[in-house]
Amino acid sequence: MGINLNFMTKPTYSQSECHFVNGRNLKGPFPTGLESAMFGMGCFWGVEKVFWTRKGVWVTAVGYSGGDTENPTYQEVCSGRTNHNEVVFIKYDPKLLSYPDLLKLFWEGHNPTQGNRQGNDIGTQYRSGIYTFDPNQYSEAMSSREKYSEKLSKSGFGSITTEIKSADSFYYAEDYHQQYLAKNPGGYCGLGGLGISL
Repeated sequence: MGINLNFMTKPTYSQSECHFVNGRNLKGPFPTGLESAMFGMGCFWGVEKVFWTRKGVWVTAVGYSGGDTENPTYQEVCSGRTNHNEVVFIKYDPKLLSYPDLLKLFWEGHNPTQGNRQGNDIGTQYRSGIYTFDPNQYSEAMSSREKYSEKLSKSGFGSITTEIKSADSFYYAEDYHQQYLAKNPGGYCGLGGLGISL
């Protein structure tokens, strides 16, 4: 399973070097021993907060992945023409937080049955996705989808639409999107789960 992960920034936007909440470097170098994860669960403002609050997460950043255009802007992504997804990139310490723990947060934190939307947010950039960094993550993601699908089916929910594939190029979103809900505590967040535990 080949992984082509290129961390790109758009030269036309000023980028903060540090995480607004914990002050850690957004773009590395990262401490040795940390692992990577990447998820799409709808509007990345709320998704990022789900993860940065967890013990064991070193740093989070929002951006765009899975599309056809290099260095996309927010406006281009929102047009639906680039096929990018709004995602959250995570560096975490596997000694404190396991990948299955992150998958549990992922499944329980949003509605994975809605296709190209999440609540009132509609568009391909809001699709549910797990983007894996090695074969073990891929296997764990597929297994967790099967288990969660069974639980949702028993509770009367529809089929899971989450895409699971190898991580692609990640492009950092504009600075004002990074840790948005910490900078704007009253900001919009349409994220919500189904109340079904994995």
